[in-house]
Amino acid sequence: MSPEVQALVAQHGLRPLPVEGTLFAATYRGAAGESSAMVGLYCDEPLSLSLFHRLPVDEVWHFYGGDPLRLVLLHADGRSEDVILGSAAAAGQRAQFVVPAGCWQAGHMVAGGRHSLFGCTLAPAFHSAMFEGGARDELLARYPQRAADITRLGCDPGHTRMPVLPGEQPQPP
Repeated sequence: MSPEVQALVAQHGLRPLPVEGTLFAATYRGAAGESSAMVGLYCDEPLSLSLFHRLPVDEVWHFYGGDPLRLVLLHADGRSEDVILGSAAAAGQRAQFVVPAGCWQAGHMVAGGRHSLFGCTLAPAFHSAMFEGGARDELLARYPQRAADITRLGCDPGHTRMPVLPGEQPQPP
């Protein structure tokens, strides 16, 4: 692990997010559950990326620093797209992007990078019961044109539900 990644992990108290593997830390939760925020890190050592999942609410992604990251989006109408978050606006990179509710999403650091620091904000607040991991075989059947991404970033069958996270109150699905 590089000294910079070690420093980011220590500074933010990052730990692996169950099911998808992103290094993350919850940073805010509104008192009435109206919103939540987290900080995340993609890197190669330890491996940190986001497997396909969807949420029933919009998720706002924020790029904070390091190397660009790639979001892979699989829309309900069969379309797919890539979004690059980063600091090079002239190259089409975005500082912020909203993933719409119900859209399958996965993410990783762009090849050749060292680390990508980002954040996500949700309203209402994230809770584990709203997370649905994207089973590889089901996504391949629906989006065969994205086979390479789905093979790499799809969830294993039977590993698509997130356990209740520490400090979180159980919620109905």
